[in-house]
Amino acid sequence: MKNEVTLREICKGEEAEACRLVIECFNGFVAPDYSDEGVKEFLKYINPDSMQRRLVNGDFVLVALDGDLLIGIIEVCSNNHVALFFVNKRFQRRGIARRLLELAIRKCREVEKEVNEIDVNSSPYAVEIYEKLGFVRVDAEQLVNGIRFIPMKLKLSGVAPRG
Repeated sequence: MKNEVTLREICKGEEAEACRLVIECFNGFVAPDYSDEGVKEFLKYINPDSMQRRLVNGDFVLVALDGDLLIGIIEVCSNNHVALFFVNKRFQRRGIARRLLELAIRKCREVEKEVNEIDVNSSPYAVEIYEKLGFVRVDAEQLVNGIRFIPMKLKLSGVAPRG
């Protein structure tokens, strides 16, 4: 029997599993484009204690699950910035990222009805994925502490959240 993919907020105690998923996806897709410095900088951000602190300070994390298996994650900080967004390779191209983003937008609008855009610092690898989700580049590629990224924004005017 095939499991239904479910989306929900992360539960306390799932941070380690979420970080493992992020690291696995990062190593497979993003890290090859980064210097050693960039990889080390990214990995400093990805640990369960740091994630828990960010959650306590107002960030939110939504997860996608296939049964009990955590297969996707989106973390939003400041109610308008995508900090982390990864889907397990085996589950890509099934609309899971789009569903996570739509749920994140709904959650942002619950906090602040007038939120009109969401931004992300996309890795070079993910630019095309973000463009398919409606994001547009707003600046040239940048390099900070070894992290390569392209600033992108998604205008929410006209983006109707699905119920």
